[in-house]
Amino acid sequence: MSWKKPEPVQVVKQRRDTALSALVESVPYMKFLGISFDRRGDELTAVLRYSEKIIGNPMLPAIHGGVTASFLESAAIVELGWAMIWDGIESGRLDPDALEQRLPPLPKTIDFTVDYLRSGLPRDAYARARVNRSGRRYASVQVEAWQDNRDRLFAQATGHFLMPSRDE
Repeated sequence: MSWKKPEPVQVVKQRRDTALSALVESVPYMKFLGISFDRRGDELTAVLRYSEKIIGNPMLPAIHGGVTASFLESAAIVELGWAMIWDGIESGRLDPDALEQRLPPLPKTIDFTVDYLRSGLPRDAYARARVNRSGRRYASVQVEAWQDNRDRLFAQATGHFLMPSRDE
């Protein structure tokens, strides 16, 4: 009985990081806002780096509500996109270097509801999305955002997305 020797860990990590980078760079608005993603295995955490341009009310100061909504929606879309390409990356069928040229279309937002629980303070923010349901045509996602303490959310959202067809 023969078995295939496993790939070195650094090769697998590099493949995952390259694929995630290609996915995130496909949306220029995320770069404009300063949104990046921290990956641990298949779990993604969105990071919104603090900068003066994301402040909506300088008297408080507080993160602009539109920036907060965009941050949460970006976290949801990247989570869905990551879930779409994960199996291909892990099996080696999907070459991360070629992924930049032929990235699958990202899901399109049907509706997105944000609950603003408290003001976003002038510091880095973090968000995690959880896919509740993902089918061939439709996906439902919940997102939570926090700053210093994961138990003290400053915003949360629920979104529904139209999934791209497999042959696109």
